Amino acid sequence: MKENKQDLMQEITAFLKSRGFVFPSSEIYGGFNGVYDYGHYGYLLLQNIKNAWMKSMIQERGDVLALDSGIFMHPMTWKASGHVDTFNDPQIDCKNCKSRFRADHILEELGVNADKASLEFINQELDKLREEKKLICPMCKKAELTSAKVFSLMVKSNLGSPTDALSEESVVYLRPETCGGIYLNYKNTLDSLHPKMPFGIAQIGKAFRNEIVTKQFVFRTREFEQMEMQYFFNPKDEEGEATEKYFDHWKKYRWDFYLKYGIKAESLNFYKHEKLAHYAKDAYDIEYKYKMLGDSFKELEGIHARGDWDLSQHSKFSGKDLTYFDEESREKFIPHIIETSAGVARMMLAFIDNAYTKEEVKEGEERIVLKLDKRLSPVKIAVFPLFKKEELLNPAREIWKDLSKKYFSEFDTSGSIGKRYRRQDEIGTPYCITFDYESVNDNSVTVRDRDTMNQERVKISELKDYLEKKLEF
Repeated sequence: MKENKQDLMQEITAFLKSRGFVFPSSEIYGGFNGVYDYGHYGYLLLQNIKNAWMKSMIQERGDVLALDSGIFMHPMTWKASGHVDTFNDPQIDCKNCKSRFRADHILEELGVNADKASLEFINQELDKLREEKKLICPMCKKAELTSAKVFSLMVKSNLGSPTDALSEESVVYLRPETCGGIYLNYKNTLDSLHPKMPFGIAQIGKAFRNEIVTKQFVFRTREFEQMEMQYFFNPKDEEGEATEKYFDHWKKYRWDFYLKYGIKAESLNFYKHEKLAHYAKDAYDIEYKYKMLGDSFKELEGIHARGDWDLSQHSKFSGKDLTYFDEESREKFIPHIIETSAGVARMMLAFIDNAYTKEEVKEGEERIVLKLDKRLSPVKIAVFPLFKKEELLNPAREIWKDLSKKYFSEFDTSGSIGKRYRRQDEIGTPYCITFDYESVNDNSVTVRDRDTMNQERVKISELKDYLEKKLEF
């Protein structure tokens, strides 16, 4: 199973590079670990995923507002949130091969649950395993692993004069998560838009983490994009305790999003966190069963009940009043928060893993097809002239120009029709349109469906209506 898992991961990684979805960063200089670049189709797919998320979280609701906050924030932001003091992982090194690992992951592989464990506990367990001669390096297989030490995940930078670079006062941090900007703009949103409780603020943006180990392709990286929403509410309503009500709502709402975009329920799972952060009331992950990771469930999105800790902390450290005044009840309170948080690239990987299909077309011939939900497909339509003849090229190009006003479409003249179909199958294009010699006479084109490979003749005059029904979003 391990070989199959590794083979599929390498196969899909190579496939996504060769088809222009994902490239290793700085590859001509030997690469840059933990960072990836997104090519033409990867960019389009990511944009469609983000648009789908924003549509679900804002456009289709009346209680969530949009935000785009800065990557750099006042350094006190991260002191108040606890990141400066506690946002770290336990690091362990191999003296022999110089490899670096997360100590809690090493322990978990040896059957010790060290999730959110203290450094003292981790080192005690490492010492026990070392005495039992079980603590060996996964890379070189030598018993040369060090004790664990704290490794900060915060990425430091400096703003201002270069002469201040060594001054602690000039240190700023690249945000490790996007929710900080939401908390800092909570009061601005209240004062400018006057939303009524409950309401949410959602944003998509880059975040940065100094990960000890980056692995599993784009599943864990040092630079990534998050889609986060913070939902503010009165912890007490007419029914009493309100947290469970809103928490259950968001668990179901986010679960249903994945079903809506083509992931089957049996490929999803709720994982309940038993060990919670000191401020958390409850925490679940929506997990997806990645085929490329050996049919194992891995975190896709987090849903967290954060209580009033975040706004209370920022109120305390900033000296600003972040309470909410309810005019109907005449009550003043610090709102509680439900958070939903998902990584864009990780979600993309799940949709690709779900869509990546190999199937036999005929005996001895196989095709790879990305059976993405049509709303997510990077390209919606491809238009082909049967041959590179002027009487076919020009009318086909006019069809493409017309359709491109509404849909992201491609015009392809390279290779046989069969090869062009295969290329479009591999990038997930739902419909291919061929203009042939018969089209000149009957003013019709052949429309081919990606998933079924069925072909249908459609009048050019009716083509827009036909596609609009097929691609209705």
